[in-house]
Amino acid sequence: MMPMPMPRQLLAVLLLVCAGTGAQALDDPTRPPASLLAPSQAKPATPGKPQLQSILVASQAGGRRLAVIDGQIVRVGSKVGDAVVLEIRDTVVVVQRGKRQETFRLYPETRKADHQTGGKQE
Repeated sequence: MMPMPMPRQLLAVLLLVCAGTGAQALDDPTRPPASLLAPSQAKPATPGKPQLQSILVASQAGGRRLAVIDGQIVRVGSKVGDAVVLEIRDTVVVVQRGKRQETFRLYPETRKADHQTGGKQE
């Protein structure tokens, strides 16, 4: 059986291996992507249509239904800006703004995808 190398010997071997392979610093897997660290060229966010972020529906029939719109928790009857929440469904919130109704979808990209494929699933 070979004797265990001393810590000083291990350090010397490690240094030789690193120097011989031209080792580079490893990327930190927890570091955000460079695109997030670089200053953004995008225009600053402008106030626009409220953003539906989440919908919470109780599992029991007739249970509570809540939605999160622009970070604000709302229920049916709550105000979102100048609109009133009329209905909260599993993936949709309907609000009344003046005389017109607006629908906010939790997954707006699915409607676009359905529209592009003619509503057919592949």
